[in-house]
Amino acid sequence: MVTNLELNQRARGWLRHTWRKATTVDDWGRDGKPHAWWDQYSTPPMLNFPRFDLSESSYPLALMAEATPAWREVYADILDRLIARHTTFWAAVDWLTQFGHDPKRGDYPEEWKGFLVPDHLWGKYDAPGWTANGIDPWGLQPDPIGSDGNLFFRGFLNLMLAIHRYISGDDKWDQPFPVAGLENQTFDWTHPRIAGFLSDQWEQRPEGPHCENTKIWPFCLSAAGLGLQLTDKTTGSAHHWVFDRWLEETLKKRYMSFTEDGRMQTMALYYDPEIDHLQSPNPLMGLAPCWYVIPQDRPLAELMYQAAVTTLGWNNPAIPVTRPPDLRFLTMGLVLAQELGDSVTAARLRESVEDWCEPRFFGDDSDEFGFWFQLGEAHPRGQMSAFLLLGELVEEGSWWRVFNEPNLAKFDQPEVVGVDYPKIGISRAFNDDGGVLHVTTYAATAAHRGEPTSFRVRKLRSPAAVTVRCNGEQFDRWRSIGPDEIEIDTTIDRNSFEVLTRNGTESKAKGADASRSKASAPTKLDLPRESGASAIRDAGLLIVSGGGTCPCCA
Repeated sequence: MVTNLELNQRARGWLRHTWRKATTVDDWGRDGKPHAWWDQYSTPPMLNFPRFDLSESSYPLALMAEATPAWREVYADILDRLIARHTTFWAAVDWLTQFGHDPKRGDYPEEWKGFLVPDHLWGKYDAPGWTANGIDPWGLQPDPIGSDGNLFFRGFLNLMLAIHRYISGDDKWDQPFPVAGLENQTFDWTHPRIAGFLSDQWEQRPEGPHCENTKIWPFCLSAAGLGLQLTDKTTGSAHHWVFDRWLEETLKKRYMSFTEDGRMQTMALYYDPEIDHLQSPNPLMGLAPCWYVIPQDRPLAELMYQAAVTTLGWNNPAIPVTRPPDLRFLTMGLVLAQELGDSVTAARLRESVEDWCEPRFFGDDSDEFGFWFQLGEAHPRGQMSAFLLLGELVEEGSWWRVFNEPNLAKFDQPEVVGVDYPKIGISRAFNDDGGVLHVTTYAATAAHRGEPTSFRVRKLRSPAAVTVRCNGEQFDRWRSIGPDEIEIDTTIDRNSFEVLTRNGTESKAKGADASRSKASAPTKLDLPRESGASAIRDAGLLIVSGGGTCPCCA
């Protein structure tokens, strides 16, 4: 059992800000507009849509739930609100407004030529980010989920739904919910139907479904595969095989090239089957999908990672880390280095992140936290800030374990509920193998520190046999309120509680979490130290273009 996890101050501050974003009502309908703090600005032209803030924000929640497996209600609440937004017009705004070919494709920035757009089709080809709903041979399709293209929309939504189920154990999204379509139409979907449609479509198209019409992306397909993997783990379905087949028969053979000794040499940004064209194959393109590939095929993800960091010189202390045009690239490197156990690269990139990404606490009492990236905006950039927050949570193998050794025993163990968040928060909550529930509280909103509050512990076998300690001392301010539940009175502050039974058998699955020890994590990387310096600064090879300032927040 991993017992040393605790949410640090930055993670707690990001959670506080994300809760405020999620619970502040805004209108994502056709006649409304998302609040300016939802990031629809980063990494144009591919990711500057607000739904990517929703999906990126779900990943820290998944890892926070690993630190507090006995307290998950706030994460589930936030995810419910993120998912609800992902069913709206503004979530699918590109599919619902970008019809036919891009009328501005003759005016694209010159730096896109050869990198995002094929050289030989410059001025005659739609750039990534333009979905081209309605072009031949597919025609106009009103349902953003049940469509031939738009894979990224349903793929990332399914991943969010799977994370929600894994955190909460709640099957609420198995009930039909409406998804906004063309001309105020709605289409009913469920989590199982989305996963099944995605898997069936992928089975029929082994090369993979399109994102923008005509483009197939390893980045989005890898995310979609990860959602199927977690769906299978939590529901007992059998959908993930389509990703495994695609990885072996298509990704490795069509998108990637390898040296004779098995190292990855290049990977393509995307493939267009209509013109049989691979775009921008080079050593750096594996970095973006790597996060999603790690839990599905860790050895292949390591090859992707090694090719990028060696080319960039990030793993070579003799080569200075150079600031990329879009800092999203750097944040990926840091988080991947931590997940893969590359301490040399992680230390080097951490220093650069602290210098360039502007970590800052903010709010009335500095209770909120985000990364501001020196953009001078009114809010931290949601997409990049959420992903970089993973650097406060990820330890070697922690993302891999969520999808390969999911902690399902937590649903049968004592859990903390009824916490008055965001007045009070929980930074640590887990059941140890001896039948003790450990809970650490903190003042999530500093202005409420010292006020009285209470929380409940349920799924107890015998409340009458419970003993409670607070900060190491016997604690008597609690009472039984049901056949399996107690309520604990406390004050809003940092306190450490232990809830024990007299016979020490509270945990129903004593060995269930033991397999999730660090010993089960994959082997640490042994990275080469070649410089590859000649390719380091070629801006045309960078996966992302420069990010501008948000006009709504300036």
